[in-house]
Amino acid sequence: MDEMCVKCDPSPSPSPVLLIFNKSLAGELNLNPLLNDLEEFTEIFSGRKMLQGSQPIAQAYSGHQFGHFNPFLGDGRALLLGEIFNKNGRLMDIQLKGSGLTPFSRRGDGKSALGPVLREYLISESMHVLGIPTSRSLTAIKTGESVHREEELPGGIMTRIASSHIRVGSFEYAYKSENKLLIKNLADYAISRHFPDAGKVENPYLAFFAAVCNQQALLVANWMSVGFIHGVMNTDNMTISGETIDYGPCAFMDIYNPSTVFSSIDKNGRYSYENQPKILTWNLTRLAETLIHLVHDDQNEAIKLLTEVLQLIKPVYTNYWLSLMRSKIGLSKEEQDDIQLISQLLNLMEINNVDFTLCFRSLSKALVGDRKSIKNLFKNDIAFDNWMALWKERLSHESISDEKIASSMDLVNPLYIPRNHKVEEALEAAVFHSNMKPFNKLHGILKNPYQEVEGLHEYEKPDENSKEKYKTYCGT
Repeated sequence: MDEMCVKCDPSPSPSPVLLIFNKSLAGELNLNPLLNDLEEFTEIFSGRKMLQGSQPIAQAYSGHQFGHFNPFLGDGRALLLGEIFNKNGRLMDIQLKGSGLTPFSRRGDGKSALGPVLREYLISESMHVLGIPTSRSLTAIKTGESVHREEELPGGIMTRIASSHIRVGSFEYAYKSENKLLIKNLADYAISRHFPDAGKVENPYLAFFAAVCNQQALLVANWMSVGFIHGVMNTDNMTISGETIDYGPCAFMDIYNPSTVFSSIDKNGRYSYENQPKILTWNLTRLAETLIHLVHDDQNEAIKLLTEVLQLIKPVYTNYWLSLMRSKIGLSKEEQDDIQLISQLLNLMEINNVDFTLCFRSLSKALVGDRKSIKNLFKNDIAFDNWMALWKERLSHESISDEKIASSMDLVNPLYIPRNHKVEEALEAAVFHSNMKPFNKLHGILKNPYQEVEGLHEYEKPDENSKEKYKTYCGT
């Protein structure tokens, strides 16, 4: 669809240095032959040499940014190099991020600082290991040039892999063009690529919309289950495939507080932790608006059908979230009062300023006799003791030993997450001191987030010395 992209070549990096590459992902993409020549590999993924048969493009899309519509966004610092089939026969996009000016760069330089590149590499790969749908990171390269933000910073470029880069904002762009054939072609392509079963039913566009709603509901439920805050859920950052993408001001929550916001530009908390499920529905409503004429010739009937699907998002999301949270506290059976039990725990966590990740790991320890950790977290709160009694009573319905329940909990509750202060330490060393050792160590730890390793205690905990509220920045 030429109307939705512009051909554009990357700006070659002057003196690229390959800092890290994802060998296992390269294998999944059948790119192993390239690894035989790391110099050529670096040339390709730093924009200095083209992959055979590649015609890079910058994609056009619109987007609602913090609730305000911007009709003309697009890839301002990214280029799609092409598509490739992985070993499972699934088509994947290969994209360079930070590769220079495009027709959509507006007043920007199209480049990326090295810090955001390494940050996305680290956190996206951590999300993948946690089983959360996400784009992947293939390479992180230091370009050898400086970029100017609030200060002069080393430049970086990354290679991002995704099942596609079609966004809610892509449909908004097609819709605002008032070209009905363009919207239909985009929808048909998205159906064939991501939801082929939707194309086999009587109303494929309504089925497509329902499938997108389902995937995004599952995605946000996964975020909530690990305390992940995306930070910028604009419609141009939400993929049709239901993958996490665009790791700008994202972070993992330490102390449980539903109103937590990390992004320096989210002044009103629009994308706070507790608001993510609400924004899910808001964004999908914007998608629904672009599909009205495809769903039914009668506008009122189309709106009725789409609204019926929209009204299912909250219960579908809740079912996914409840299933994930049940497993986090060791429940495999379903009982009506489980949601109250979980909500009570979250409320007590908020009252006692309890770390989200450590709470669930400490619960499994308490189940097998070590109650010290959990008691310390809740400061010997009598209300929490009462909750523990209710929890133990509920676990008795499972007809499984406490040891097996504790083991099952440790398989879904990570001990090691990208702790904000550890991420910053790793980036500080890599960006300003050319020292990749802290980054590589943290990256290695995050590859096995569920298995406790002796000597890594400092990677389990939040930063207890910091008195300042942690802030993140989008990196543009």
